[in-house]
Amino acid sequence: MMKNCWLSIVTVLGLALPVFAAEKVPPVRMGCGIMTFDTVPGWGLGEDGKSVLGSTHGGVVVDKAGSVYTTSSMGIFVFSPEGKVIRRFLGDKYSNIHDIEIRSEGDTEFLYGARNAAGEGLKIHSETGDVVLKLGIPTEAESGLKLAKWSPTAITVAPNGDIILADGYASNHIFKFDKAGKYLMHFGVKGNGLKEFSTAHGMTLDTRYDPPRLLVCDRNHAPKGRLLHYTLDGQFIDEVVTGLGMPTSAAVQGDYVSVPDLHGRVVILDKSNTIIAVLGHNADSATRVNHNVPQDKWIEGIFNGTHGSYWDKDGNLYVQDWNVSGRIMKLVRVK
Repeated sequence: MMKNCWLSIVTVLGLALPVFAAEKVPPVRMGCGIMTFDTVPGWGLGEDGKSVLGSTHGGVVVDKAGSVYTTSSMGIFVFSPEGKVIRRFLGDKYSNIHDIEIRSEGDTEFLYGARNAAGEGLKIHSETGDVVLKLGIPTEAESGLKLAKWSPTAITVAPNGDIILADGYASNHIFKFDKAGKYLMHFGVKGNGLKEFSTAHGMTLDTRYDPPRLLVCDRNHAPKGRLLHYTLDGQFIDEVVTGLGMPTSAAVQGDYVSVPDLHGRVVILDKSNTIIAVLGHNADSATRVNHNVPQDKWIEGIFNGTHGSYWDKDGNLYVQDWNVSGRIMKLVRVK
């Protein structure tokens, strides 16, 4: 029933229009029930109607003021809630940040990034753009491991400031550091078993629980991707949900979690971890899980390879596609 609901909403409003001429494209309604959203055509595009981002293979977060940060091959872009570029930073040395989180520490907000191509975790001052901490590969003397490759894909921060970094494109260990960057421990192993990771691709702090847990996206688990819960000390709790395709990341607001799927959709879970809405579903096998869909082939309300998402204070969602032209979308919650 839920599936019929969200499909009918999208079909009624129509999806045959490309995004390129944003002023001619009407909003598309998607979702179901309390998780119904309207797209904002042209959000984040330049004055010429073209994307300003460069290739996107990263994440998105929102700060206290409502500014939207997203990562790309050209660094970190900051948008106003209306979709105008406020500034860009770290484009030369720290491009292609794969995952990003934001945390308040006193009166200051910091971005935490996982950068797989360079094998590092980063802590960045959100206003100045200064890199204040780097996390490199733990040495054998520290961790007892000899890692030939280190390729972090996800990062999150515990309530006490400990930094947790997933090596999802290499060993599939998840590493824990203190707030100063000192190695503390690691857990997890590559594999397809219940307590193993076959690409620990995304991760966040699941604040729906007390105490908070780690919510890990096991993207390539066979036969379908899944979400897992672990304690902050690396103890397996349970398998949250299976059959998700290729879940890339997760973002929590209140009792709800948005989970982008590389197959071209975002699923939303409630507190019981039941799927209550599916957004932007792409039924075309030629354009889903496809980085190379150019902007003139984008279709409003249809995603190609969703990679990152984040909620603002009003419950709106920002979604980033894995895309050669650089795609970020705003979905406005229908009250």
